[in-house]
Amino acid sequence: MVRPQNSCKTTCPVGEHEIYCCGARVRISKKGGVEVLTEPTVEYCPLHESLYGTKNIDKESVRRSVEMKVARAGFCCPNRAFDAEPIVAYGASEMMRIWLEKRLIDCAIVVCEGAGTVIATDGELVQSIGARLTGIAKTSPIPRIIKHIEARAGVVLDKTTGRIDQVEGVKRAFDLGLRCVAVSVAGFQAKAISEIRKMESSLNMNALIFSVCNTCVTTMAVQHISKADIACASASKILRNEIGSKAVLQLGATIPVYALTDKGKRFILAYLAEFDHKLVAFRTGKLPYLPEGKGPRLRSCARNQKP
Repeated sequence: MVRPQNSCKTTCPVGEHEIYCCGARVRISKKGGVEVLTEPTVEYCPLHESLYGTKNIDKESVRRSVEMKVARAGFCCPNRAFDAEPIVAYGASEMMRIWLEKRLIDCAIVVCEGAGTVIATDGELVQSIGARLTGIAKTSPIPRIIKHIEARAGVVLDKTTGRIDQVEGVKRAFDLGLRCVAVSVAGFQAKAISEIRKMESSLNMNALIFSVCNTCVTTMAVQHISKADIACASASKILRNEIGSKAVLQLGATIPVYALTDKGKRFILAYLAEFDHKLVAFRTGKLPYLPEGKGPRLRSCARNQKP
């Protein structure tokens, strides 16, 4: 576990940040600590249980889990831990790390709290940024986090504001001479996927788009997500139904990850070639594959809500 130099002796959030956790919007700040602004849409999540021991998710359990992230990992703090150990089997950062190490891509364009959009060529940096990250809707700059990223050859899109803009991140990568990129796009910013696709050919780039943090997506967002190469279903029923049926490959059953293009499939298979665990593969004529009782469980109000 690596921490930025001159790390704080205490763990205290700096600036103001907003993230999504279990479908709830959460604000983290020095003034207010951790505030859960909306009700979580997820009632139970197996991943959340394995990480935080939570069986029933409500506003209080979301607050406790985010506070745990702050206390244990320095999330949104100057002493933020950069731990490159894999956390999930099929996470975006886990895959991007391997793609970078195998030189299948020139860089990964990701988001880090305290920095915003980041262009990284170091696989370990990508994994240490994304290991325990959830969807970041808003962040503000934390100089020590930015210093750590830059010390590992990472480029921060906007050090003054911590702006999150994956489209501009792709453009900056082009300006840096990087042509084959992987970029993560959160579901609440799904429109960026269509924008990246439009400029991909004009910039003579090859962009592999990984759609992440999709618990709260709407049917309108799905129109953009369908243009991604890989999409994580998160806790979204819409994604399982609308995107899963178009997939050419599915990873996992609890929180499925779908390859939507042949390119996405090839990259996933390249990752699996380095995967250090036993696997089962079988042919199917229909996706998604959704075993009964697997996966996150939505609250009744979220299940009945029209997308």
